[in-house]
Amino acid sequence: MLSPNVPRSEPLSHVTSLAVFLMGVLALVMPSGYSIGPVLLLLASTALLFKRFKCFKCSSFVLLSQDRWIIVALVAYGLVVGVMSAVELGSRGFDRPLRFLLAIPVLLLILRYPPRLSWLWGGVALGAIGAGSLALWLKLVEGVARASGFLHAIQFGNLSMLMGVLCFAGLGWAVVQRQRHVWVALLLLGALLGMLGSLMSGSRGGWVGLPVVGYVLYRGYGRQLPMAIKVGAVGAVFTLFAAVYVLPQTGVQQRVEAAVSDISHYVAGTKTETSLGLRFEMWRGAAQLIAERPLLGWGEAGYREALGELGEQGVISPVAAEFGHAHNEFIDAFAKRGLVGLAVLLMLYMIPMRMFSPSLSHPDLTTRSLAVAGTLLPVAFIDFGLSQTFLAHNSGATFYAFWLAVLWGSYRARRRIVS
Repeated sequence: MLSPNVPRSEPLSHVTSLAVFLMGVLALVMPSGYSIGPVLLLLASTALLFKRFKCFKCSSFVLLSQDRWIIVALVAYGLVVGVMSAVELGSRGFDRPLRFLLAIPVLLLILRYPPRLSWLWGGVALGAIGAGSLALWLKLVEGVARASGFLHAIQFGNLSMLMGVLCFAGLGWAVVQRQRHVWVALLLLGALLGMLGSLMSGSRGGWVGLPVVGYVLYRGYGRQLPMAIKVGAVGAVFTLFAAVYVLPQTGVQQRVEAAVSDISHYVAGTKTETSLGLRFEMWRGAAQLIAERPLLGWGEAGYREALGELGEQGVISPVAAEFGHAHNEFIDAFAKRGLVGLAVLLMLYMIPMRMFSPSLSHPDLTTRSLAVAGTLLPVAFIDFGLSQTFLAHNSGATFYAFWLAVLWGSYRARRRIVS
């Protein structure tokens, strides 16, 4: 199916389709694979500088207020975090925030030349299958403690889960295709392996938000399904998780038991320097720093120095004081950049949720699938951010900024067809 208003011979439509496909396929199966598609899209967006877009003057391509709000969210986060970081760290402080600004020309490109949705969903499905397969090989064949691919285990596991979750979102599009049985099977396999990739990584933080993810999927699709299918789906999920839990080779049972033990020891005060115990100590120290400088925060270097002093004074664990971030996106932003930093982070997540969510019940299933995916993107990142400063990593910043641009541009393109 061709994208709206894109001639069959238009080269840029093929470039965006290929780049978006590679964004999914290569994301987690090769070093810096998550950057290849975005770089291609960014290079392609330079063509906007040399083409005359009479269509931008037409109602079909005028930027709507919703488009501007998405751009505002990207600009606000990129500039505020970039400028505040650059004050202390120089030009390298703008590295990750710059990705949010670079996503804007990509968004404009996708609005004009949206990818074919078969390439988008096919890339996501194959990427999730690749990530899960890699994780299973590393865990069950090579015997690593935690599958991590080419990233940190937490980043790999959570992004694998995100791709699996996006496969569920694509099912609405799949069921209205001519080869719907093939597409549904491919996306379900991607969802399964994406989730297994997360389990093999032992990244527990991503599991916490699964009920919210399930609620979004239910809002999108669940109310139209017969009760038998709903019960069967829930039963299948519980059966899968139970099987993974009881198999000792997966290591899931040990990770769950370790989490329970960490919390018990921390509450009892007998042991604080565990995985979760150190997080609690970091949060406690960050909370004290927030109370002292709530408006603009301490900055990157100031936070490290102040937290180190709390460790030396015995206010928090000295080991926890060695970490340069709070292992929580929101607490970290508040402590380092104050209310200003927290506000732009919330904008980055809440504005897209607000823009996508009205179409969770759209009668056109293709539109609805993109709305579900677009809503799940910030929901998943909020979940990941509860136990990790996810956007402080190149993979997290690149994934969020560019997938937001792709999903929003594709969503708006589809809305032009059905409106």
